[in-house]
Amino acid sequence: MNLNKTLLAALFICCSTLSYGQYTDVINSNRPGVSRSAFSVGTNVAQFEVGPYMVKEEREPSPSYSVSGWGVDFAARYGLLWEPLEINIEGTFQRDTKTFDSEFAVDDKRGNFKFLALGAKYLVYDPYKHAGEEKPNLYSWKANNRFKWKSLIPAVAVYLGANYDLEDNPYVTAGVEGVSPKIMIATQHNFSGGWVFVMNFIKDRIGTDQSDFQYILTLTHSFNPKWVIFAETQGIKSDFYADNLLRGGAAYLLGKDFQIDAAVTTNFKDTPSVFNATIGASYRLDFHKDKEIDNGNSKKDVAKRGKKVKNKKNKDNNNQENVIKRNQKKEIDF
Repeated sequence: MNLNKTLLAALFICCSTLSYGQYTDVINSNRPGVSRSAFSVGTNVAQFEVGPYMVKEEREPSPSYSVSGWGVDFAARYGLLWEPLEINIEGTFQRDTKTFDSEFAVDDKRGNFKFLALGAKYLVYDPYKHAGEEKPNLYSWKANNRFKWKSLIPAVAVYLGANYDLEDNPYVTAGVEGVSPKIMIATQHNFSGGWVFVMNFIKDRIGTDQSDFQYILTLTHSFNPKWVIFAETQGIKSDFYADNLLRGGAAYLLGKDFQIDAAVTTNFKDTPSVFNATIGASYRLDFHKDKEIDNGNSKKDVAKRGKKVKNKKNKDNNNQENVIKRNQKKEIDF
């Protein structure tokens, strides 16, 4: 197996990053899943993720209804000040028609943000921080891809954000509007062979009548430098809505800064049944620069050393002149 391809594949990310650090040479996208990586995009990197989708829902028990329409998921992410810090704005806008099945069918045309949030994520623990110090075995693919016990220790990030719900939003319970807090803990395991496991634990719309708890578990696998697949489960629990969603899909790397993806979502209940299909893309503007390591070779250090050398030479010359003068004086006195 080509070792270079193996190492490149370990850098490719989708839904959850496969990187061993913050900034990576290729785009680090959360799409097409809905979980959030523990890692940021890297300082001075602006990234945009968008995905239109179609939605189909049907509820059989009374009151029975169906929903059909479209929506778009979007996110803008930016690495600010420090490598572990990322600020982001993300949301989902949906427009659909809800039809109630009755003797006289009633259509309710709706359109609004299902959610809109501004927040910041910070990596508090990174077990892969010094992974770059481990050199690959150039003679053994098995050695490079064997299971490592330390991979059981995850990277951990915390997120703090604020939701904003518009007045009379049909996708939230009555009375929920304005700003409400959102918190999340994100963990990430990077296993050998291109496998990554991400967990998100979210408390959303805290303090409102629609405060819910969510968990998202995502497993991704990069099986070559261009392609990655994923499987995901999402649990939602609140007084307003509860569900267990299953999601799967793939992404393709068109360039180091551009990714396209596709995924489907479904569930196994009829209150309501859910089917979503999405396609999307992620693109980044990469202005990242690695921090200069102070190895004593900066212009300031070179100039400082040059000044020391010059002063030393002048001092040596002065000492030689003094010696000559003393010797001349001795000869005269003699």
